[in-house]
Amino acid sequence: MSLIVVTGGAGFIGANFVHHALATGARVINLDALTYAGNLDSLHGADANPNYRFVQGDIGDRALVGALLKDHRPNLFINFAAESHVDRSIDGPAAFMETNIMGVFNLLEAVRTNIDNLPDGFRMLQVSTDEVYGSCAVGAFNEESPFRPNSPYAASKASGDHLVRAYHRTYGLPLIVTNCSNNYGPYQFPEKLIPLMTLNGLEGKPLPVYGDGQQVRDWLHVEDHCAALMLIAERGVLGETYNIGGNSTLPNLTIVKTICAILDELHPDAKGESHDSLIRYVDDRPGHDARYAVDTSKIERELGWKPSVSFEAGLKRTITWYLEHEDWWRKIREKNYSGARLGLGAS
Repeated sequence: MSLIVVTGGAGFIGANFVHHALATGARVINLDALTYAGNLDSLHGADANPNYRFVQGDIGDRALVGALLKDHRPNLFINFAAESHVDRSIDGPAAFMETNIMGVFNLLEAVRTNIDNLPDGFRMLQVSTDEVYGSCAVGAFNEESPFRPNSPYAASKASGDHLVRAYHRTYGLPLIVTNCSNNYGPYQFPEKLIPLMTLNGLEGKPLPVYGDGQQVRDWLHVEDHCAALMLIAERGVLGETYNIGGNSTLPNLTIVKTICAILDELHPDAKGESHDSLIRYVDDRPGHDARYAVDTSKIERELGWKPSVSFEAGLKRTITWYLEHEDWWRKIREKNYSGARLGLGAS
């Protein structure tokens, strides 16, 4: 891909994708509104790369997006921009409807009105979530599973996915949807589960666990996700959906206890106590999905992709990254970010 326009490239997955794409030699234009979770510090190094350009703006600004498409004629347009925290969607759903539905609509309209001026082979990827499928008691979601979203966040992402499908079928636009499981890795905003538990543990703060902590999630390292997205961008079938998962389904409580064990090893408590003594069980949130799991057989069969980072290795690498990058997360936490009732970001 010679030129990629990335939206939301100052967020967690987007920033990791920017670094990944630049490492392949691609040129990248990053459009980001820099809301609470957008962080230009996550792009350190990229900002000095001559193949990188940052543009501050909103995906709802159809004129701005249209101008980027018209003036730069990218080969790939990939949308990471989204409101993505379930707790925040419960407390304030309006922003989720605006960004995840109307924002996607405006992106699609910008592509539709400029498609004749874009290069041959142009395609757009909509990056979405497994939460559109709802809760899965047994088995795993595949690309044909019905949408049954249970939170305002999940419903807004499902709506965006439906719009992408409709614009492909109605207008013939070269579009692909991806639905990923829970990501983890460097640069993740500290209200999400793994960084929250890691940083609270480092600071001796309580580790809040919803309900009994038995909610099951599939965990995907962000580097594996980025590699899958690049492969789909190059070889994925237009109009199709691809599920991307880490094949690591574990209860939230197991994740928290594993983080505690790694912290006990890498950053022992001064009093010699185990970090799991900080675990506190709190009331569950409304509509909390019990279990997610995704079937990755389609992307494995058609594109030859499999996750390469084991959860055990990836989690230790991630915790080590936070230990070594206190300057990155300390600035965020000192802003006293708000929004989630607990800041407990397990999807």
